[in-house]
Amino acid sequence: MTIKEMDLTVELLKQLIFLSDAWETENCCYGYVKNTPNDIKGNRVFAAFEDSEMIGYLFGHEEVTEETTCICISGTKCFEIEELYVKPELRNKGIGKALFRYAEKEIADNVDMIMLSTASKNFRSILHFYIDELGMEFWSARLFKRIK
Repeated sequence: MTIKEMDLTVELLKQLIFLSDAWETENCCYGYVKNTPNDIKGNRVFAAFEDSEMIGYLFGHEEVTEETTCICISGTKCFEIEELYVKPELRNKGIGKALFRYAEKEIADNVDMIMLSTASKNFRSILHFYIDELGMEFWSARLFKRIK
């Protein structure tokens, strides 16, 4: 497996949107809709390949917080992960962890914090991944209960 940061090209956009479409079809996240080129443009893209086939990706962007919150003060440099995806048949093989660690290393000189939101239907697995395996801290959750 090879992981690298990629410049956004037409070919890379096609690959990312193809995987994003597969993710939407998988229906494993609440409300996930496949990306358009505009959803990806302006982000740093990290991709995992097996031979020449893209098997996963992570993209996000750097930003500086404007307001002080309970987790950071105003002016904190953050990297907001927009998406981290690995093909379903390759999950639990360390690919997502490797993508995260690679991106973390590449952005370390520019930011103070990594943040993300997730809407996975498998909350136990995703919380285990981010908290137990990657050392992130839990901040908040939005819960719901359908009545009808």
